[in-house]
Amino acid sequence: MNDTIDHTTTTPKWFLILAVVLAIWNLMGAMAFIMQMTMTAEQIAALPEKQQMLYQDIPLWVNIAFGCAVFGGALGCIALVFKKAIALPILLISLIGVLVQMFHAFILTNSYEVFGPGGAIMPMLVIVIALFLVWLTINAKVKGWIA
Repeated sequence: MNDTIDHTTTTPKWFLILAVVLAIWNLMGAMAFIMQMTMTAEQIAALPEKQQMLYQDIPLWVNIAFGCAVFGGALGCIALVFKKAIALPILLISLIGVLVQMFHAFILTNSYEVFGPGGAIMPMLVIVIALFLVWLTINAKVKGWIA
C-alpha cells in the first residue's frame, strides 16, 4: 500500500494570467518613472504653471519611493509568474513605496488642487492594485500556489 500523499497544488491558470497582466501594469509604471526622471527643463516648461511647480519640487525621497513602487511591483509580479514566494516582501516594499509617494502627493503637496478630482482616480487605482497584489500573494502562499 502506498502511504505517500501528493501535496502538490496546481496553480490556477487565471492566477498566472493575472500575474502577467499585473506585471505589464507595473512595467508601464516603470516606464512612467523613467519618463518622469528624464524630463528635460523644456518639457517641464511646456506644462501648465501649477504642474511645473509640482515637478520641480519633488524631493529625492519621493522619487526613491516612486522607483521602489514601480520596480518592486514589476519584480514582485514577475516573481508571481514564476511562483516564487519572494514576491511577498518585494510587493510589500512596492506597497510602502506607493503609500509614501501618495502621502507626498496628497498630504504634503497640493496635487489634488492642481489635477482636480479626476487626478485622484489613477492614484487611488494604484493604491488599490498595490494592496490587492499583497493580498493576492499572501493568499497564493497560503494555498500553496507559490513557494
